[in-house]
Amino acid sequence: MSDPDCLFCSIVAGDVPAEVVATSERSVAFRDVNPQAPTHVLVVPRTHHRDAAALAAADPAGTADLVTLAAEVAAGEGLSGYRLVFNTGAEAGQTVFHTHLHVVGGRDLGWPPG
Repeated sequence: MSDPDCLFCSIVAGDVPAEVVATSERSVAFRDVNPQAPTHVLVVPRTHHRDAAALAAADPAGTADLVTLAAEVAAGEGLSGYRLVFNTGAEAGQTVFHTHLHVVGGRDLGWPPG
């Protein structure tokens, strides 16, 4: 299932270029075009789901695959610590409505975020 109007579906399909850093059967990881840290990678499912809650309801194993691939990305980037972030809904800062997990690291991220 994909959405022809979705940027991330187009990246997954290879129709829009992206710097892909890792893939799995269910997910694709690529560098964010507007990084907020030295390492900022997005991990997206190959199937279109509006947000993390929708993916979790429809495909719990797909959600687990995003986190597993995110951990592989972090290890491949040499990160000893990193943050995983799902923004769900416009009020939380989600701007592309295709589930995506941010892998952010490479600097002290501090707390609280934002």
